[in-house]
Amino acid sequence: MTFNQLHHFQTVAKYENYRKAAEELYISQPSLSRSIAALEEELQVPLFEKSGRGVHLTKGGHIFLEYVDRILEECRVAKSKMQEIASGGGKIDIGYVFPLASHYIPHSVRSFLHREENRNVTFNFYQNHTAAIHQKVKSGELDVGFGGYIDREEMDYFQILSAEIVLITPKGHQLEGKEMVSVYELQNYPVIGYDRESWLGNYTQQLYRRLAFQPNIAVECPDEHSIVAMVSEDFGIALVPDIQEINPQRVNIHRLYDMELEHRVYMFWMRDRYQLPVVKRFVEYMKEQGAVERL
Repeated sequence: MTFNQLHHFQTVAKYENYRKAAEELYISQPSLSRSIAALEEELQVPLFEKSGRGVHLTKGGHIFLEYVDRILEECRVAKSKMQEIASGGGKIDIGYVFPLASHYIPHSVRSFLHREENRNVTFNFYQNHTAAIHQKVKSGELDVGFGGYIDREEMDYFQILSAEIVLITPKGHQLEGKEMVSVYELQNYPVIGYDRESWLGNYTQQLYRRLAFQPNIAVECPDEHSIVAMVSEDFGIALVPDIQEINPQRVNIHRLYDMELEHRVYMFWMRDRYQLPVVKRFVEYMKEQGAVERL
């Protein structure tokens, strides 16, 4: 069974006439008849039966046509995608953590797409915790991930962002007015934490073990938006990266005087896996954006 035979069969099914099908295919009618006969012999099923001056599909032919239509459509799509790749286009699948969703990723991707050589590029976006993103990069579902560092020998990492970790408290709190506070203030009030499955959730739990205390975790949240909302309504205090989403009009922001904590964000990808040219171009573009930025 060849691609040409499938195309021949689909065309005869379209016209229900060998002569018209042969004209469209630019082959002789006897050649077309031999092609269909060889296909029927291989399948051991008759695909057409005569109907006046033409033919029509048998029951087996109707079933076979459903599959042939799908196969040829997939071939057409595959060819189109390869042509996109050959012309410098294609799709890039990226995953990123929640703090990057409001500005960094949308702005970076749009800037990349504004370049003339990227006019045929499309993106697929996936947002989740670092661990989930790593897993999808490893499985090949994502080309590039953006999140915290997880020690994986099979991956390459490039630091793109950093943010100082600060303590936030609600307006009217006892610590209001203090620019610098101790990290140990976390022992004195309910704490709004990150989901433990998140990178920052794991990071803060390790920090508490290192400091030899376990704060009273009032609630765990998936991202900074949720944490700020809970803190602003006086459900607790929280350690968070000092990012644009932390609005000083909603909460108090305190730096830590007894510890220097920093949240670093990395771009990562599988080290030895083949990358489409457009993916390589995107990785290099992100590297070229200059020194590590502040979140």
